Amino acid sequence: MSKFALGQSITRLEDAALVQGAGRYTDDFALAGAAHAYVLRSPHAHARILRLDTSAARKAPGVLAVLTAEDAAADGLGEIPCLVPVTNIDGRPRADTPRPVLAAQRVRHVGDPVALVVAETLAQARDAAELIDVEYEALPAVADTRGAAQAGAPQVWEHIAGNLCFDVGAGSDKAAVDAAIARAAHVTRLELVNNRVVANPIEPRAALADFDAASGRSTLYTPSQGPHVIHGQLAEAVLRLPKEQLRVVSGNVGGAFGMKIFLHPEQPLVVWASRRLKRAVRWTADRSESFVSDVQGRDNYSIAELALDADGHFLALRVTTYANMGAYLSNYAPFIPQLAVPMLSGVYRIPAIYANIRGILSNTVPVDAYRGAGRPEAIYLVERMVDLAARELGLAPDELRRRNFVRPAEMPYQTPVESRYDSGDFSAVMARAMERADWAGFPARRDEAKRRGKLRGIGMAMYIERCGGGNGDTVILKVDPAGSVTLISGMQDNGQGHITTFVQLLSHKLGLDASQIRVVQGDSDIVPAGLTGGSRFLAIGGVAAMSAADEVIEQGKDAAASLFEAAAADIEYGDGEYRIAGTDRSVSLFQVAQVTQGLSAEHTRTPDAFTYPNGCHICELEIDADTGEVRIARYSIVDDFGRAINPLLLEGQVHGGTVQGIGQALLELGLYDSESGQLLSGSFMDYAMPRADDVPSFDCGFHHVPCASNPLGVKGAGEAGAVGAPPAVINAVVDALNPATGLRHIDMPATREKLWRALRAA
Repeated sequence: MSKFALGQSITRLEDAALVQGAGRYTDDFALAGAAHAYVLRSPHAHARILRLDTSAARKAPGVLAVLTAEDAAADGLGEIPCLVPVTNIDGRPRADTPRPVLAAQRVRHVGDPVALVVAETLAQARDAAELIDVEYEALPAVADTRGAAQAGAPQVWEHIAGNLCFDVGAGSDKAAVDAAIARAAHVTRLELVNNRVVANPIEPRAALADFDAASGRSTLYTPSQGPHVIHGQLAEAVLRLPKEQLRVVSGNVGGAFGMKIFLHPEQPLVVWASRRLKRAVRWTADRSESFVSDVQGRDNYSIAELALDADGHFLALRVTTYANMGAYLSNYAPFIPQLAVPMLSGVYRIPAIYANIRGILSNTVPVDAYRGAGRPEAIYLVERMVDLAARELGLAPDELRRRNFVRPAEMPYQTPVESRYDSGDFSAVMARAMERADWAGFPARRDEAKRRGKLRGIGMAMYIERCGGGNGDTVILKVDPAGSVTLISGMQDNGQGHITTFVQLLSHKLGLDASQIRVVQGDSDIVPAGLTGGSRFLAIGGVAAMSAADEVIEQGKDAAASLFEAAAADIEYGDGEYRIAGTDRSVSLFQVAQVTQGLSAEHTRTPDAFTYPNGCHICELEIDADTGEVRIARYSIVDDFGRAINPLLLEGQVHGGTVQGIGQALLELGLYDSESGQLLSGSFMDYAMPRADDVPSFDCGFHHVPCASNPLGVKGAGEAGAVGAPPAVINAVVDALNPATGLRHIDMPATREKLWRALRAA
């Protein structure tokens, strides 16, 4: 295998094994004699449990255990915690929503776990679950965000008045924002929905627990975005075990999109059952189960007002957002809508911004981070507002944006909502995207489409997001004298190509062939604490790996100098060798490691600033006026990711995120009946995932401006497509519909039925 340089497009090293079926996902871990678990779930969105009789189920063939909330209480199990403290506008802390692993006395959403059945086979566990006799008293339920916030709505929790679990304000002084809006020459107002979505990774959630009777230690195999996030909560908060008595292992992870960061009830349930039975127990969600138990995403309703002066310059933005949290506060749930606030300035100079974020509880599956986590919600709002303002003022959408861009000369630029942009050339990015999209040629294409009876529209969206922050991440680098290098990282690859990128970085830095470099991840016994999420891999983990390599190189210089009987200052390193500067005398890295009995370094990268990737998406589409069908004809993207370490993987991340964004804009909706709380889109028959023929080939370009906040100069990329796509698509839909209907806004998803009805109404 070759040595790889930074900036080289290499295919993923992980793929050969994965496409040949040699991956090791949770279901591939084979433990002898593993029993099977099945979760009995509530069919009601809100109900009291009046009676729970498990006697018949316990006697069913093959049944090993039937566990309920009563058993959990007897064994001292704790609750799944919300890890985010919040201080409300009035100074009080947020409300709490105790979340047991099995519902006690009351269920609060369809799919809430009620009992766990463990049997020799999955079929036996399913059959036994049908014998459990549960008597429910149905209670009034509320499922939609706006409805749950209304006076007199059914209460999800008796101690949380009005279903309001937190109420925070952020940004500029509210009075200053109010005054700017009052004196503005023009104010654009809009109410908009950011629809609920279901993550739907290819690999469903799974948990396999083993128990070692000799040590009293449990091992949990589960897909994650970093095993330590699950490990600490599971051991200390729920099972109440010393952390040393639990190990968490993640093998290959088939997609996550944020959802596999969080602790779900099934993980502690399986470990608990395994410890009680003193044998291995496994559980894997089926797709229908995932729809009613996986943490879901988005689900915001916002009211926004954008004030402009007579020349079209932005003066202020005021936003009120109702964020649906579901029935329980998931691990990071209150944090996610607040992550939108630092991005409400977009790529623009908006002198004053105030946001009021209200967390609303409902009888639905909990909501937490989903690809982008707050940033897509913010940019969707901002870019819809800017497009609508341009339409109201009779300005071209690019012209209004150009008048308000933060200029390169103004960098670093402090926004009124915390973010401090260090780099970027937004006007140049937009110009390049418009050129690639042939924006100037659109009127002719619209006329041609009209002759064919089609409505053609074009929409742009500028995006910026905040990445690469949070806690530090640690890597451990070891040089084995036998001829290999091992990097140990707490970050967890779930499809992005982390291993390939780590290898590429170390191959470049150490001058070694890829075959000599190994990456270890996904084992809480071995790897340091870390987390994959928030597009932070390269800016934190990558920088840590490069720094660890520098430390190893420096460690070896003294040993190399001793071998050469030379001064350490005369030793230089390159292409896997130490040499005396100006001579041909050299010794390999591994020879030096033999002398030192191995070289190693542990490096923690704690970011002191965020990165701000940005870009422009331009979507051109046609709508069939008779059917409402949308066909995306062209899609152009120009991104600024600071620096491309592997352009091929970078473009792959853009493609994936953009498809998810298009899916949210046109197709996907986690739809609940507003009164019964039943999930109406609980299968792929009803929940429309984007398919290959729903998207075109993407035209991707780059206009990188190096980031100043990390040595690699990189900005995050993994979530960018999901940030830029939704507003670009909806802006194009509105542009297509407006001439025929006068329509100024349509909420996501812009389904065929919704567009057909809008056209009929016109």
